[in-house]
Amino acid sequence: MRQIIDTLPVKDYHMCLRDAVEIFTKELINGVIDTQYKFVYQEKTTEKFLKILERLNVENGETIWENFKNSFDDIRAKLDLDALAAFKNDPAAKSLEEVYLAYPGFYATAVYRLSHQLLQLNVPVLPRMMSEFAHRYTGTDIHPGAEIGESFFIDHATGIVIGETTIIKNNVQIFQGVTLGGLQVKKSLASTKRHPTIENNVVIYANATILGGNVVIGENSVIGANVCIRESIEKNSVVTVQYENKIFKKEGL
Repeated sequence: MRQIIDTLPVKDYHMCLRDAVEIFTKELINGVIDTQYKFVYQEKTTEKFLKILERLNVENGETIWENFKNSFDDIRAKLDLDALAAFKNDPAAKSLEEVYLAYPGFYATAVYRLSHQLLQLNVPVLPRMMSEFAHRYTGTDIHPGAEIGESFFIDHATGIVIGETTIIKNNVQIFQGVTLGGLQVKKSLASTKRHPTIENNVVIYANATILGGNVVIGENSVIGANVCIRESIEKNSVVTVQYENKIFKKEGL
Protein backbone atom coordinates (compact mmCIF):
# COMPACT_ATOMS: atom_id res chain seq x y z
CA MET A 1 0.00 0.00 0.00
CA ARG A 2 2.75 2.43 0.92
CA GLN A 3 4.51 1.78 -2.43
CA ILE A 4 1.31 2.63 -4.31
CA ILE A 5 0.88 5.84 -2.33
CA ASP A 6 4.50 6.84 -2.97
CA THR A 7 3.88 6.69 -6.74
CA LEU A 8 0.95 9.12 -6.58
CA PRO A 9 1.67 12.79 -7.32
CA VAL A 10 1.33 15.19 -4.40
CA LYS A 11 -1.47 17.64 -5.16
CA ASP A 12 -3.31 20.37 -3.29
CA TYR A 13 -7.01 19.52 -3.48
CA HIS A 14 -8.27 22.78 -1.92
CA MET A 15 -10.33 21.13 0.83
CA CYS A 16 -11.37 24.60 2.00
CA LEU A 17 -13.59 24.72 -1.10
CA ARG A 18 -16.12 22.58 0.78
CA ASP A 19 -16.90 25.51 3.06
CA ALA A 20 -16.86 27.99 0.17
CA VAL A 21 -19.28 25.88 -1.87
CA GLU A 22 -21.67 25.59 1.07
CA ILE A 23 -21.83 29.37 1.44
CA PHE A 24 -22.12 29.86 -2.33
CA THR A 25 -24.97 27.32 -2.60
CA LYS A 26 -26.95 28.96 0.17
CA GLU A 27 -26.54 32.40 -1.39
CA LEU A 28 -27.41 31.03 -4.82
CA ILE A 29 -30.70 29.52 -3.67
CA ASN A 30 -31.60 32.68 -1.78
CA GLY A 31 -30.90 34.73 -4.90
CA VAL A 32 -32.96 32.51 -7.21
CA ILE A 33 -35.97 32.44 -4.88
CA ASP A 34 -35.80 35.81 -3.07
CA THR A 35 -35.75 38.73 -5.52
CA GLN A 36 -34.73 41.25 -2.85
CA TYR A 37 -31.79 39.08 -1.82
CA LYS A 38 -30.74 38.68 -5.47
CA PHE A 39 -30.31 42.39 -6.02
CA VAL A 40 -28.34 42.86 -2.79
CA TYR A 41 -25.98 39.89 -3.02
CA GLN A 42 -25.72 39.02 -6.72
CA GLU A 43 -22.29 40.63 -7.14
CA LYS A 44 -20.86 38.79 -4.13
CA THR A 45 -22.35 35.49 -5.30
CA THR A 46 -20.82 36.01 -8.75
CA GLU A 47 -17.41 36.64 -7.21
CA LYS A 48 -17.67 33.46 -5.14
CA PHE A 49 -18.60 31.43 -8.20
CA LEU A 50 -15.69 32.73 -10.28
CA LYS A 51 -13.25 32.11 -7.41
CA ILE A 52 -14.47 28.53 -7.00
CA LEU A 53 -14.05 27.84 -10.73
CA GLU A 54 -10.57 29.37 -10.60
CA ARG A 55 -9.61 27.01 -7.77
CA LEU A 56 -11.00 24.11 -9.82
CA ASN A 57 -8.92 25.23 -12.82
CA VAL A 58 -12.03 25.84 -14.93
CA GLU A 59 -11.60 28.38 -17.73
CA ASN A 60 -14.15 30.85 -19.14
CA GLY A 61 -15.78 31.34 -15.74
CA GLU A 62 -17.56 34.55 -16.69
CA THR A 63 -19.16 32.97 -19.76
CA ILE A 64 -20.28 29.98 -17.70
CA TRP A 65 -21.77 32.29 -15.08
CA GLU A 66 -23.73 34.23 -17.70
CA ASN A 67 -25.11 31.02 -19.19
CA PHE A 68 -25.91 29.71 -15.72
CA LYS A 69 -27.61 32.96 -14.72
CA ASN A 70 -29.76 32.86 -17.85
CA SER A 71 -31.27 29.61 -16.59
CA PHE A 72 -32.43 31.02 -13.24
CA ASP A 73 -35.92 32.06 -14.36
CA ASP A 74 -36.58 28.60 -15.79
CA ILE A 75 -35.27 26.93 -12.64
CA ARG A 76 -37.45 29.18 -10.48
CA ALA A 77 -40.50 28.23 -12.56
CA LYS A 78 -39.73 24.53 -12.00
CA LEU A 79 -39.26 25.11 -8.26
CA ASP A 80 -42.65 26.85 -8.10
CA LEU A 81 -44.21 23.71 -9.57
CA ASP A 82 -42.30 21.53 -7.08
CA ALA A 83 -43.52 23.65 -4.18
CA LEU A 84 -47.10 23.53 -5.48
CA ALA A 85 -46.89 19.73 -5.72
CA ALA A 86 -45.81 19.57 -2.08
CA PHE A 87 -48.62 21.88 -1.00
CA LYS A 88 -51.28 19.92 -2.94
CA ASN A 89 -50.12 16.46 -1.88
CA ASP A 90 -49.11 16.94 1.75
CA PRO A 91 -52.06 17.49 4.14
CA ALA A 92 -49.60 18.88 6.71
CA ALA A 93 -48.61 21.76 4.40
CA LYS A 94 -50.51 24.89 5.43
CA SER A 95 -49.07 27.26 2.80
CA LEU A 96 -46.59 27.55 -0.05
CA GLU A 97 -44.48 29.73 2.21
CA GLU A 98 -44.15 26.82 4.63
CA VAL A 99 -42.94 24.56 1.81
CA TYR A 100 -40.31 27.06 0.67
CA LEU A 101 -39.05 27.84 4.16
CA ALA A 102 -39.40 24.56 6.06
CA TYR A 103 -39.40 21.53 3.75
CA PRO A 104 -36.02 19.77 3.47
CA GLY A 105 -37.18 17.81 0.43
CA PHE A 106 -37.92 21.02 -1.42
CA TYR A 107 -34.52 22.45 -0.44
CA ALA A 108 -32.77 19.30 -1.70
CA THR A 109 -34.70 19.60 -4.98
CA ALA A 110 -33.66 23.25 -5.33
CA VAL A 111 -29.98 22.32 -4.93
CA TYR A 112 -30.46 19.48 -7.41
CA ARG A 113 -32.00 21.72 -10.09
CA LEU A 114 -29.15 24.22 -9.81
CA SER A 115 -26.38 21.62 -9.69
CA HIS A 116 -27.94 19.72 -12.61
CA GLN A 117 -27.83 22.88 -14.71
CA LEU A 118 -24.14 23.36 -13.91
CA LEU A 119 -23.49 19.77 -14.94
CA GLN A 120 -25.25 20.50 -18.23
CA LEU A 121 -22.77 23.36 -18.68
CA ASN A 122 -19.92 20.83 -18.25
CA VAL A 123 -18.71 22.31 -14.96
CA PRO A 124 -16.65 19.63 -13.17
CA VAL A 125 -16.69 18.77 -9.43
CA LEU A 126 -18.79 21.77 -8.28
CA PRO A 127 -22.19 20.13 -9.01
CA ARG A 128 -21.19 17.11 -6.91
CA MET A 129 -19.97 19.35 -4.10
CA MET A 130 -23.31 21.15 -4.13
CA SER A 131 -25.24 17.88 -4.04
CA GLU A 132 -23.09 16.65 -1.15
CA PHE A 133 -23.85 19.86 0.76
CA ALA A 134 -27.58 19.18 0.24
CA HIS A 135 -27.03 15.57 1.36
CA ARG A 136 -25.45 16.70 4.62
CA TYR A 137 -28.01 19.46 5.11
CA THR A 138 -31.22 17.53 4.32
CA GLY A 139 -30.40 13.81 4.40
CA THR A 140 -31.29 13.53 0.71
CA ASP A 141 -28.68 12.39 -1.81
CA ILE A 142 -29.61 13.34 -5.38
CA HIS A 143 -26.87 12.99 -7.97
CA PRO A 144 -26.84 16.07 -10.24
CA GLY A 145 -26.75 13.80 -13.28
CA ALA A 146 -30.24 12.45 -12.60
CA GLU A 147 -33.05 13.69 -14.85
CA ILE A 148 -36.08 14.90 -12.89
CA GLY A 149 -39.24 16.28 -14.48
CA GLU A 150 -41.80 18.81 -13.28
CA SER A 151 -43.86 18.83 -10.07
CA PHE A 152 -41.49 16.62 -8.08
CA PHE A 153 -42.34 16.13 -4.39
CA ILE A 154 -40.09 14.61 -1.71
CA ASP A 155 -41.88 14.09 1.62
CA HIS A 156 -39.81 13.98 4.84
CA ALA A 157 -36.59 13.64 2.79
CA THR A 158 -34.37 11.70 5.20
CA GLY A 159 -32.42 8.79 3.74
CA ILE A 160 -33.38 9.20 0.07
CA VAL A 161 -30.84 8.19 -2.60
CA ILE A 162 -31.33 8.99 -6.30
CA GLY A 163 -28.54 7.69 -8.52
CA GLU A 164 -26.74 9.38 -11.40
CA THR A 165 -28.62 7.82 -14.33
CA THR A 166 -32.08 7.84 -12.75
CA ILE A 167 -34.89 9.27 -14.89
CA ILE A 168 -37.91 10.64 -13.04
CA LYS A 169 -40.74 12.04 -15.13
CA ASN A 170 -43.56 14.41 -14.09
CA ASN A 171 -45.77 14.47 -10.97
CA VAL A 172 -43.75 11.91 -9.02
CA GLN A 173 -43.87 11.68 -5.21
CA ILE A 174 -41.32 9.85 -3.08
CA PHE A 175 -41.09 9.39 0.67
CA GLN A 176 -38.30 8.95 3.20
CA GLY A 177 -35.80 6.13 2.83
CA VAL A 178 -36.43 5.50 -0.88
CA THR A 179 -33.45 4.26 -2.93
CA LEU A 180 -33.35 4.53 -6.71
CA GLY A 181 -30.10 2.69 -7.24
CA GLY A 182 -28.01 0.31 -9.28
CA LEU A 183 -27.81 -3.47 -9.10
CA GLN A 184 -24.01 -3.51 -9.28
CA VAL A 185 -21.21 -1.18 -8.32
CA LYS A 186 -18.55 -1.63 -11.00
CA LYS A 187 -16.29 1.03 -12.51
CA SER A 188 -16.76 -0.63 -15.90
CA LEU A 189 -20.46 0.32 -15.78
CA ALA A 190 -19.77 4.05 -15.38
CA SER A 191 -20.99 4.98 -18.87
CA THR A 192 -24.13 2.79 -18.79
CA LYS A 193 -27.62 3.47 -17.45
CA ARG A 194 -27.48 1.87 -14.01
CA HIS A 195 -30.52 3.36 -12.29
CA PRO A 196 -34.28 3.03 -12.85
CA THR A 197 -36.80 5.10 -14.80
CA ILE A 198 -39.91 6.36 -13.02
CA GLU A 199 -42.79 7.30 -15.32
CA ASN A 200 -45.43 10.03 -14.76
CA ASN A 201 -47.72 10.15 -11.71
CA VAL A 202 -45.93 7.50 -9.65
CA VAL A 203 -45.95 7.43 -5.83
CA ILE A 204 -43.14 5.60 -4.02
CA TYR A 205 -43.66 5.10 -0.28
CA ALA A 206 -41.15 4.92 2.56
CA ASN A 207 -38.09 2.65 2.38
CA ALA A 208 -38.90 1.22 -1.03
CA THR A 209 -35.86 0.16 -3.06
CA ILE A 210 -35.85 0.13 -6.87
CA LEU A 211 -32.68 -1.15 -8.53
CA GLY A 212 -31.41 -1.47 -12.09
CA GLY A 213 -30.96 0.56 -15.24
CA ASN A 214 -33.46 -1.51 -17.24
CA VAL A 215 -36.20 -1.18 -14.62
CA VAL A 216 -39.16 1.04 -15.55
CA ILE A 217 -41.96 1.86 -13.12
CA GLY A 218 -45.04 2.40 -15.29
CA GLU A 219 -47.13 5.56 -15.04
CA ASN A 220 -49.84 5.94 -12.39
CA SER A 221 -48.33 3.16 -10.26
CA VAL A 222 -48.05 3.04 -6.48
CA ILE A 223 -45.00 1.39 -4.91
CA GLY A 224 -45.71 0.50 -1.29
CA ALA A 225 -43.45 0.86 1.72
CA ASN A 226 -40.49 -1.53 2.12
CA VAL A 227 -40.88 -3.04 -1.35
CA CYS A 228 -37.72 -4.13 -3.22
CA ILE A 229 -38.07 -4.06 -7.02
CA ARG A 230 -35.59 -5.43 -9.59
CA GLU A 231 -37.85 -5.74 -12.62
CA SER A 232 -40.14 -3.40 -14.52
CA ILE A 233 -43.67 -2.72 -13.29
CA GLU A 234 -46.58 -2.19 -15.69
CA LYS A 235 -48.50 1.08 -15.60
CA ASN A 236 -51.44 1.44 -13.17
CA SER A 237 -49.93 -1.14 -10.81
CA VAL A 238 -49.96 -1.27 -7.00
CA VAL A 239 -47.02 -3.12 -5.45
CA THR A 240 -47.06 -4.02 -1.75
CA VAL A 241 -45.27 -6.29 0.70
CA GLN A 242 -47.50 -9.01 2.17
CA TYR A 243 -47.16 -9.25 5.92
CA GLU A 244 -49.30 -9.76 8.99
CA ASN A 245 -49.06 -8.04 12.34
CA LYS A 246 -49.42 -10.37 15.31
CA ILE A 247 -50.27 -8.70 18.62
CA PHE A 248 -49.85 -10.56 21.92
CA LYS A 249 -50.66 -9.48 25.46
CA LYS A 250 -47.92 -9.72 28.06
CA GLU A 251 -48.37 -12.53 30.56
CA GLY A 252 -49.85 -11.46 33.88
CA LEU A 253 -51.54 -8.34 32.48
